[in-house]
Amino acid sequence: MKYGIYYAYWEDQWKADYIQYIEKVAKLGFDFLEIACTPINGYSRQTLLDLRQCAADNGIFLTAGHGPSADQNLASDNPAVAANARAFFTTLLKNLETLGIHTIGGGIYSYWPVDYSKPIDKPGDWARSVAAVREVGRVAADCGVDYCLEVLNRFEGYLLNTAAEGVKFVREVDVPAVKVMLDTFHMNIEEDSIGGAIRSTKGLLGHFHTGECNRRVPGRGRTPWHEIATALADIGYDGMVCMEPFVRMGGKVGEDIKIWCELEPGIDEAKMDADAKSALDFERIVFEGAR
Repeated sequence: MKYGIYYAYWEDQWKADYIQYIEKVAKLGFDFLEIACTPINGYSRQTLLDLRQCAADNGIFLTAGHGPSADQNLASDNPAVAANARAFFTTLLKNLETLGIHTIGGGIYSYWPVDYSKPIDKPGDWARSVAAVREVGRVAADCGVDYCLEVLNRFEGYLLNTAAEGVKFVREVDVPAVKVMLDTFHMNIEEDSIGGAIRSTKGLLGHFHTGECNRRVPGRGRTPWHEIATALADIGYDGMVCMEPFVRMGGKVGEDIKIWCELEPGIDEAKMDADAKSALDFERIVFEGAR
């Protein structure tokens, strides 16, 4: 397995200077850094190449995460929005290819966070999203990118809430580059059996996020890590494990993730670094020990 972390653990905005985090996670011992797609389509080709080279120089690789805005919603019943979404992802995937990124994950079949003040048409949105993801997934395949659909809890999304729904959706899309993505935080809310949910994705699981049930770093809560590690071993998952903790209030990140209290009061960057390193060591012991 390869172990990484999402840059936004340290940030309060969805845009950042990724070079500093590339250097940071390399020093902490991670294999990869996950970055947000929010700014990528605005980068010059040279900036994309510089980021790719920086990762290579530091001995790590990059993955990408994205929570599409409402105007990037592939499931939209508004033809103009759906067309804009397809154009956005086509450009993004080509830029990910330039960056040397081979995995993107997130709610990249709908939009995030969902505005529940508006009517929900799950059957209609499902059908529109399957068709659009099939189209975008073929672009992803051409770019050498796995397009991983994150199963989200009911408070953040409505199309894919369980691993079973993720598997059904991916099978309907029927494009090899389109895969399921699971996240321990969301599974903790939605699944009857976390181990069973993981096992149900055998052969389709393309990306895996970790975090405690309260969004702290792995190993600092009550998440059943042995059960998770055993299930991943049972399905032969040998891919990427990306830590996605959020512990600080403030900014657009804190607002969107709904962090309304300091989960680590008074924490500074040095302590955040130390906690990330400790969690990385914990994950390696638990996940490698189960294989």
